[in-house]
Order: sequence, then structure tokens, then C-alpha cells
Amino acid sequence: EELYIQIILYLICFLCYLFLTTVSQVSVKAGESISIPCLYDSQYETYLKYLCKGYYYRECTYAVKTNQPGQSGKYSISDDKKQRIFTVTIKKLNADQDSHYWCAVEIPGIWKDVRVYFHLSVTRGPPSFYVDHQDITGFDGGNITIKFYSTQTGKIKWCKLGSECVTQPTGSIDGTRVSINESAHNVFTVTMSRVTTKSSGWYLCYKGDLQVPVHLTVNEAFTPSKYNNSEPEICFGSLTVLIISLTLLIFFVTVSLVIWFLLKRSSKFALTVDETSSFFLHNLTLNVDDTAVAL
Repeated sequence: EELYIQIILYLICFLCYLFLTTVSQVSVKAGESISIPCLYDSQYETYLKYLCKGYYYRECTYAVKTNQPGQSGKYSISDDKKQRIFTVTIKKLNADQDSHYWCAVEIPGIWKDVRVYFHLSVTRGPPSFYVDHQDITGFDGGNITIKFYSTQTGKIKWCKLGSECVTQPTGSIDGTRVSINESAHNVFTVTMSRVTTKSSGWYLCYKGDLQVPVHLTVNEAFTPSKYNNSEPEICFGSLTVLIISLTLLIFFVTVSLVIWFLLKRSSKFALTVDETSSFFLHNLTLNVDDTAVAL
């Protein structure tokens, strides 16, 4: 009878791993942060998710829950229901304390929560297998190259969480070409060519028994044709206003110069007339005086 109970328990645990997927072991440097994605089955979309800390699940303690995502400064959690992935982030890792964790989904009623275990190998020196940045951004139609550093032996595998894997130097995931290059010592690269927005998501890179989770975000590339209905109209309107303003400015300046020139000529003419009149009157007066004297 006890044997049957054990078999049932093992089957339940096995089913837990089918319904919930994450990394198994990650190497991280003490003091750093790490984000771990946990993929769940669609039936658990509305359920509460949480991170539990401890080697044995029955003895683990809650670290953070999706209904209380920001209560702890050390732990955070977010749930992407569209991708069916909840992500837990652990900050300021401690080599003596932060090793054993469980991703879990709370199941109401008598059933046990669905959970999956992962181990963090926190080192005081450089990790055995790591990447410079977990979050990578690219653009639709472009290429993304990710550099990994490893002293770990074993075969390389590049997988999209919950999807396909590439184990050969070349392959494809969701129609995107993948190339794995191991030409340098303790360094290799994974290149995804002509990525699309569909390429966005969590990926796991395997080397031996270690994994590195990497999140890709592919944004739509800027294409002027998308804005043909709005931007060119704005530019054309602005250009028209500028041309009209310059034309009016030139017109007013020209008119002002013409008026100024005419006024200047008019003032010179008036001055000449005054001088001529004065000279004529002066001469007339002299002539009158001379005539009077002669008489």
C-alpha cells in the first residue's frame, strides 16, 4: 500500500514538471541579480504564482507572490499571461543563502500546488557559465548576437522556452535562422538572423548541466511608409507656412525700402526747392533795392 502511495506521489511530481517548466541550474556571481522565467500550462493562467525558498518544498518559505509583487526589495515577480510565463527576479545574491528555490502555482482545494525546483550556484568568483546582459533588444529584420562566457564543459543547446531547440552549429526557431559559433576559447556566440517580433520571448542556453536564461525583445523597425498618412502632411504644412512667412517678410521689407527711398528723395527735393526759392527771393530783393537807389 505504501508503494502505491509513493508511485502516485512520483506521478504527481512528474505531472508538475509537465505543467511547469524552468531552468534546473544557473551559475551566478554573489552580489549580482538573476531573473528566472517559469513557463506554465494554459489552465493556470488565472492562478496565483509564487517563488518559494528552500531545498525541500514542504519546508520552503514564500519569497514573493503575484498578489504581493512588490513587498520585498530582494524579490520581485511578474506574470505575462499572454506568454504564460511568470518571471522571478532575485537581487543581491548571497553565496551561503540563495541556492534552492521553487517556482510554484497555487492550486485551490485539496490538490498540491504545481511546482518545479531550480538551483542557483552562487559563486564568489566568476560564474562557470554566464552572459553580460540577460535582456537583449533588437529590431524586426535585423540580427541579434549574444556572447556567452563559459568554463563549463558539455554540449551547447539554444532553446526558446516552451518551443524548439537548436543543438547544431546552425538551425532555426520559429523560422528565424540560428548560428552557434565556438571559435574563441571559453567564449561562444549565438546569432539569430532576420529576427521578427515573433522572436521575442525567453530563451535558455545550455552548456553541460548549466543554463543561462536570456530575454529577447524585438521591436518593429522604423519604416517611413508607416507614417505616409500623417508625417508628410505635417512636414508639407510646416514648409508651406515657412514659405508664406518668408514671402511676406520679403514683401514688407521691399515695401519699407521703397517708401524710405521715396521719402528720402522727397526730402531732398523739398530742400532743393527751398534753397532755390530763397536764392530767387534774395536776388529779387537786391534788384528792387538797386532800382530804388537809382531812382
